[in-house]
Amino acid sequence: MQDARPLGPAVPDWTPPPLPGGEAMAGRYAELEALDADRHAALLYKAFDGHDTVWDYMPDGPFASAAQFHRWMRGATQRDDILFHAIRDKVSGTYGGFASYLRMQPAAGSIEVGFIAMSPQLQRTRAATDAMYLMMKWAFEAGYRRYEWKCDALNRPSRRAAQRLGFTYEGVFRQATVVKGRNRDTAWFAVIDKEWPALEEAFRAWLSPSNFDDEGHQKERLSDLTRLVRAGSDPTLK
Repeated sequence: MQDARPLGPAVPDWTPPPLPGGEAMAGRYAELEALDADRHAALLYKAFDGHDTVWDYMPDGPFASAAQFHRWMRGATQRDDILFHAIRDKVSGTYGGFASYLRMQPAAGSIEVGFIAMSPQLQRTRAATDAMYLMMKWAFEAGYRRYEWKCDALNRPSRRAAQRLGFTYEGVFRQATVVKGRNRDTAWFAVIDKEWPALEEAFRAWLSPSNFDDEGHQKERLSDLTRLVRAGSDPTLK
């Protein structure tokens, strides 16, 4: 009699989660709403203007004019395979970027956060972290099992951001695609559902007003809090 081959654990009563519907999300420092060219393009073009490096690892951009950016956003928001959200910093009252859900696979319980563009005014703010927390929170509360982050393997700031946010490094897909005429190796990261409760506590602790002094300096780093949750680290980061 042959030995039984190993099989993955059963997932009893598995029910695929819903696709995201573009619902507004609000946190302590950030608000997200469905990206709309007529509402957001001019504001975001102004935030990105003069900062073309924002687009270095993106499949599109930079944009030569507000009209060109508006046309791009109108087309991008009409796609059915990606759902963009505008990010508003509640402290400054300004829109400073956008992020999206993509590669949405409810049957597998997998969804990716990506196509993230944040202007310098939004980068490294509590609102930026809050926005990422809100999108992750929605996904796991909706029933997703796996939440992915992928980026150009050469994009060290994105790899560092993924690790800081609690994503576990899973490897590099070599020659994964061609972007703007150049090869792209893609680094993969993910959070899975069993990690979410502890990771949410890390986010809550970091985002708490008590974690910041009177000058707005953090007392505990988010990367230190999420290190306790991550299953593994990116070996390229120190």
